[in-house]
Amino acid sequence: MTKRIFTFLLILLSTVVSAQKKPNVIFILVDDMGYGDLGVYGQKLIETPNLDKLAASGIKFNQFYAGTSVCAPSRASLLTGLHTGHSPIRGNYEIEPEGQLPIPDSVEVLSEMFKKANYKTATFGKWGLGFPGSEGDPNKQGMDVFYGYNCQRQSHNYYPSHLWDNNTKVALQNTIINQIQYAPDLIQAKALDFIGKNKSNPFFIYLTYTLPHAALQIPASDEKFEYYKNKFKEEKKVFKNQWDGVGYQPQSFPRAAYATMVSKLDNYVGEVLAKINELGLRDNTIIVFTSDNGPHTEGGNDPAFFNSSGGFKGLKRQLTEGGIRVPLIVSWPSKIKKAQTSDYVGAFWDFFPTFTEITGQKFTQHKDGISILPVLLGKQKIKQHDFLYWEFHENGGRQAVRIGNWKGIRERVKTNPNGPIELYDLNTDLKESINVADKYPEIVNKIYKVMEQEHIEHPKFPLIKKN
Repeated sequence: MTKRIFTFLLILLSTVVSAQKKPNVIFILVDDMGYGDLGVYGQKLIETPNLDKLAASGIKFNQFYAGTSVCAPSRASLLTGLHTGHSPIRGNYEIEPEGQLPIPDSVEVLSEMFKKANYKTATFGKWGLGFPGSEGDPNKQGMDVFYGYNCQRQSHNYYPSHLWDNNTKVALQNTIINQIQYAPDLIQAKALDFIGKNKSNPFFIYLTYTLPHAALQIPASDEKFEYYKNKFKEEKKVFKNQWDGVGYQPQSFPRAAYATMVSKLDNYVGEVLAKINELGLRDNTIIVFTSDNGPHTEGGNDPAFFNSSGGFKGLKRQLTEGGIRVPLIVSWPSKIKKAQTSDYVGAFWDFFPTFTEITGQKFTQHKDGISILPVLLGKQKIKQHDFLYWEFHENGGRQAVRIGNWKGIRERVKTNPNGPIELYDLNTDLKESINVADKYPEIVNKIYKVMEQEHIEHPKFPLIKKN
């Protein structure tokens, strides 16, 4: 063997070994699951054994927050590393006939960062950040593979007329009356297949399950549905008219259906875990599990029955804790110690700097986040946020800030931009029931300044109405 050939083989071997050391990343983002919907977060009525085991294998965060309290802007915050005062997507801006406002091509996103790190990238589930063919299309945002719903409105039906396979519109056999192909099952099969085909490559999978978002639809054959109907002794709701396909499909057993959807989601996570265990990938695979916002009331859902908000005040679309504090589980057996809990206060915009640090990449644009890798690895020295900031652009507009244990919320911002700030001490008042703004004007002033400086006007999402 000549020296030149030997050197080439040595470089090649080094490259292969280096690639194998890069951790796989499976980022599971579920839709409208509350902080209290998992057993490990205190759920008493719904069984989530696989997710509870996932938490036991890694670290459970107690004070982690979504990007905001509704789907598209929360997900944009995650992918861009920007809070909603800086992100280009700050609301559910709808595009007809299918899709939402696109993430601009000029903004770097998490999937593009993974592509630069030589990862195979894919998203399975709901996208909602750019209509087909737009600059926000997942295939134009760093995703090698996309399968699922492009449009989040269409994901409100689990028996849709079509899904997207990259840029190909795939017709399904479903009608209003004949519901045959359950989209989450189709999406799950594609995700598992992708893992098997890419077992030798480092991969990033953005697994965006639509469960347990409304409508409350599950296959009639699901054994858990009967189980929960009996467990809850739920009486059947009777509807006078047949569903015409407009809005959420009514559900005769909404409590049992919601619980079944959470259990089905738990089963999907169990299948993912079984797949990576079967392929010998578990130790070097990072699995992140979280929700895009708090629990919903649509389609007959009853979050109070399940204590879905985990005892916190509020739901989806609100900036109280119940609307934005979400479950977060991170497992990485080769690096993260088992059965940990963390009270670190972080938010979705922390994921971008975290994964750039893990993969050895750099981001070229401003990011609002802080890497939580030291938290995951159990380091003693951890950088803290000076504050967390949120905006919400529906229902008159809302702003919220957390500084330490202080939480400030302003309502009806669009009509009253200088309106009063409610102040809560999360150290003693997790339910945000006692407004102490009058007692601590200096804290209110600090929060006011954050709200003023962190909101950068955007032409598509102005927080304050212009006359």
